[in-house]
Amino acid sequence: MGSKYFRIMEEIKQQLTDGLLKAGSKLPSVRQLSVEFSCSKNTVIKAYSELEKEHLIYSVPKSGYFVVNDFRIEKNEINVIDFLSAGPDKSVMPYIDFQHCINQAIEQYKEELFTYSDQQGLYSLRVQLVKYLQSLQVFTQPERVIVVSGSQQALNLLVSIPFPNGKNNILIEQPTYFGMIESLKLQQAKTFGIELTMEGIDLERLEYIFRNNDIKFFYIIPRFHNPLGHCYSNSEKKKIVELAEKYDVYIVEDDFLGDLDPNAKSDPLYSFNPSGRVIYIKSFSKIFLPGLRIAVAVLPTIMVNNFLRYKFSSDFNSSALSQGALEIYLKSGMFNSHLQKIKEVYHHKMQILQKACKLLLPANVYFSKPPSGFYLSIGLPENVTAKQVVHMLKEQHVYVDDASRMFLLEHEKGNILRLSISQVGEDQILHGVERLAHCITLINSRKNHNAPNNFQLF
Repeated sequence: MGSKYFRIMEEIKQQLTDGLLKAGSKLPSVRQLSVEFSCSKNTVIKAYSELEKEHLIYSVPKSGYFVVNDFRIEKNEINVIDFLSAGPDKSVMPYIDFQHCINQAIEQYKEELFTYSDQQGLYSLRVQLVKYLQSLQVFTQPERVIVVSGSQQALNLLVSIPFPNGKNNILIEQPTYFGMIESLKLQQAKTFGIELTMEGIDLERLEYIFRNNDIKFFYIIPRFHNPLGHCYSNSEKKKIVELAEKYDVYIVEDDFLGDLDPNAKSDPLYSFNPSGRVIYIKSFSKIFLPGLRIAVAVLPTIMVNNFLRYKFSSDFNSSALSQGALEIYLKSGMFNSHLQKIKEVYHHKMQILQKACKLLLPANVYFSKPPSGFYLSIGLPENVTAKQVVHMLKEQHVYVDDASRMFLLEHEKGNILRLSISQVGEDQILHGVERLAHCITLINSRKNHNAPNNFQLF
């Protein structure tokens, strides 16, 4: 059986590599292959089972086996070192488990999933989300929970809708998530920034801005910040909430990676004022399947109806099929099992990345040290710009992100890189940092050598 099932696997992989089998293609039946390879049906089933484990194919009961990914493309890109992409690690995504949940959702809900559903989100899903949020120290009721089409939709709507405090201006950390900056720019919202470093923010400066600038809400990423990787302490979070309460400022808390926190005593800002001062947003895109386009927003009761009015004009309701499948996934306990796995994966990758940075980066290069999450930031020497490093590394098929787009114009810094560990292989991290260190050293030495002539590299 051994050699035969390996032969079957290699034959199918070769067809994928050569482009003879495309994504979505149906594979030959078990019976066909057993005849072709002169082997038992169990041998073919074993081969298909192993290909399923490698996420190359998937099975549909009573229909057969189908190709998941375009294997040929993946093989061609094997030498790419990707510190740029920020989606979840594809190797730990529960495609097969979730496929079963989709099938079960269709069977369970039938026509409900393909007609207009509850605008606030399936009530049964909101009940499960309330239970799930309790593990994050977010205690609420289904009536305050709104299912949105990804956290970006929630942020975009919150920028536009009027708040109970009647204020108009928005405060954001600097740097911060680029999607939020884009929403603010497109809606021409008056925006203030407050500098964030790995040491945190200046709380006296925060109080001054709250007191003097008519702030509608403060958008904050309290854990595993994008792009810095910074985490606030509980005492800092408590103080921020107290200041918001004092000056009638709302807080929009984007806790998109909160599940990955290895510190069980770390609480969200929401827990310091669950009555409604803090609007809590939780995305599933980074820890689960981004294509679901599902996130949850917990709003004060006074804001729910108005938020739903604006959401109605945006998309009426979020995907009912995604909601039904997610409800079953949460209820079954599969989500908790998946979370434990990815917490270990990302924590381990982050430790590898930090060790590589400590070992290889030049002494005059600063890097952040987040306990987990996706992001680590690198502060470059003054005469080395992020754009130069990005350009040089790209030629070597190493991709990193220039964080300058994550700043408002008046706060912009051009010497910060963001590295994401989510889609880079563990065995690639050391080699990627080695190339990064070499680029920084090379650019820095050329600049220093040519400084008297004001020579500019690139």
